Amino acid sequence: MEEKIKELVGDKLDKLKVWIDSVTLEKEDSETFLRIALDAEFIIPLSTVVMATRIINPILDKMDIELDNYILDVYAKEKGDVTNE
Repeated sequence: MEEKIKELVGDKLDKLKVWIDSVTLEKEDSETFLRIALDAEFIIPLSTVVMATRIINPILDKMDIELDNYILDVYAKEKGDVTNE
């Protein structure tokens, strides 16, 4: 599923200068989460995650994902300790 999602999203995130790092499907209690981690050469602000989600979501809606119900969780990959020293 990860490769298919990456292929369909393709270069549509290029204008945001981010890319899909990983795609995972996880069960938590009775919920199924489709988690998409974004990465970039910089710390990704929340506004960019929101814009990326708006690009990814309609693509997934058109895709034939074999899941009845899932929660899409798009997030920025952690960059580690960020301090201003």
